[in-house]
Amino acid sequence: MKIIDRYIIGKYLGTFLFTLGIFVLIIVIFDLSEKLDDFMESKLDFWGILTKYYAGSVPFYVNMLSPLINFIAVIFFTAKMADQTEIVPILSGGVSFNRFLKPYFFSAFLIFAFNLASNLYILPYTNKLKNDFENTYVKRNDPSSKSNIHMKLDEKTYIFIDNFDNKTNMGYRFSLDRFNGDVLVRKLVSDQIKWDSVKRVWKLINYSERTINGLKEQMIYGTGKEKDTVLDMRPDDFSAYDNVVQNLSMHELSEKIKKEKTRGSGIMNDLLFERYKRYFHPLSAFVLTLIGVALSSRKVRGGVGLPLGIGIVLSFLYIVLNQFAQMFSLKGGFPPLISAILPTALFGILGLFLIKKAPK
Repeated sequence: MKIIDRYIIGKYLGTFLFTLGIFVLIIVIFDLSEKLDDFMESKLDFWGILTKYYAGSVPFYVNMLSPLINFIAVIFFTAKMADQTEIVPILSGGVSFNRFLKPYFFSAFLIFAFNLASNLYILPYTNKLKNDFENTYVKRNDPSSKSNIHMKLDEKTYIFIDNFDNKTNMGYRFSLDRFNGDVLVRKLVSDQIKWDSVKRVWKLINYSERTINGLKEQMIYGTGKEKDTVLDMRPDDFSAYDNVVQNLSMHELSEKIKKEKTRGSGIMNDLLFERYKRYFHPLSAFVLTLIGVALSSRKVRGGVGLPLGIGIVLSFLYIVLNQFAQMFSLKGGFPPLISAILPTALFGILGLFLIKKAPK
């Protein structure tokens, strides 16, 4: 690694981390002022709010802002190098433009690796802290129940819940039908069904069970009684909150996708988009670095203002395009894989075009 490589890497990562820290601090201040009443009503002390909310929200903000800050950092320090006539001597000294790009892409790789590891291993845990706090204290007046739930648990078993409350993890008017081919062999009905998080079983309250074996039938009445039963479902399967998918680890996400192929509850696109997004969105570090260098490596009249302005506009366009792609996937039936990779692919093509036109 040459001196110029260490110089560019230091400039890149230093500018990126400093700018990211400033932006996150500003967002936390605005977020604190907005949710102050919720924090007061939650009756949590400072340490409780820090560990139960901000320990989850700060990593979320870092991940959300990373593409924007990455782009701004590259444009800012590269445009400043160009304005101080530092790039021209480098290229005039025999360094090719492709060689000049190597420290940029090394830095981009470090950011990519951190974001990828964060998406796969850190954010599912921290998002759960953030979303659980918001669902409990911030969205406490939002509807927390889901109605008319029909679900296929496996090839032979179907369930129905008239209403499920996510805050109490309790459902009302539950029924289970188990078939052997087209023949009903078991029917289980209960007034209430509640998730026991300690035993990790479902508790049926005031139930009746009917077993059919040819012409023989058996009825068991549990009026006023409780019965523990193991079912291949969890309270998150009936969540009324949209953010529950973000809480799943990669293993949980893969398992839920496998089950969704059988159940067909209508959230397959949400699950697939979340999985693809975790892999493809960190690639923005390379794409935005490429565009940033192409836009700011030329010295222009007016200093760093014009490249920085263009960079901010393009970075916001990238974020908006990501949001549109997500909505098209979740609400418009657009293939999740294409939706997840399309913004990065389009900006990658733009980056290759701009780097081709950049002065070398």
